[in-house]
Amino acid sequence: MKILKKILIYLLVVLAIAQFFGPEKNDGDFATVDSFLAETNPPEDVKNILETTCFDCHSAKTTYPWYNAITPVNYWLNEHIQDGKKHLNFSKWNTYSLKKKEHKMDELHEEVEEGEMPLNSYTWTHSEAKLSPAQIAAVVTWGKKVQADYKQQISTK
Repeated sequence: MKILKKILIYLLVVLAIAQFFGPEKNDGDFATVDSFLAETNPPEDVKNILETTCFDCHSAKTTYPWYNAITPVNYWLNEHIQDGKKHLNFSKWNTYSLKKKEHKMDELHEEVEEGEMPLNSYTWTHSEAKLSPAQIAAVVTWGKKVQADYKQQISTK
């Protein structure tokens, strides 16, 4: 019993010390998505959906929840954000080729339509990010239109 008590005390001390350390925050500027928004011109309802469901993990700026101050949760969140930005980063949209933009828009509307995005782990704590069928339809319609525009631009080159 003494060994178990020592182990628990040790773990508590390590956890307490760990609270002073954390990953680097995704603390850029929302203005980095301006070129994406200007180029793809989403309707206001879709723009709001993108802001509340996509930009936290797919841009240079994350609005962190209160529980991000808790280690190891902050590392878990950081890993999700980094993985999200690896797949699609709206803040780097202007660095993508036309072909890549077309492909990313295809993935975007497909993932939303199939219910793969936003992730369940995100919507558990961000209820406002749960998309209604009408919101899904709006994003898919807009995404398909933007993708078609990119296809058209590619074919005329």
